[in-house]
Amino acid sequence: MGMGADFTVTDNPARSRFELTVDGHTAFLAYERAHNTLTLVHTEVPDALRGRKIGDALVEAALQAGRSEGARIIAVCPFVRAYMKKHRQTPASDEPDAEKKS
Repeated sequence: MGMGADFTVTDNPARSRFELTVDGHTAFLAYERAHNTLTLVHTEVPDALRGRKIGDALVEAALQAGRSEGARIIAVCPFVRAYMKKHRQTPASDEPDAEKKS
């Protein structure tokens, strides 16, 4: 009955996503990798798995993978952005000079 600690997130590079399968349902966090950048695009958790912190586990695994690779992390997905804000982590896309195109 544990939360995130019991989940095993796997990186599926062939489908460009981190995945977590529980009770026959697969949740995922889609990403794009290019030029030492990990862009977190979309998180999807099936209804049957909601409320179990599975989205959090996916985001944490993605952030750990990006950091271990030394990649610049860009959060496009609103769920990822909210998670990072709540946990006081700044994606590259929120850094002051990341989007000075005015």
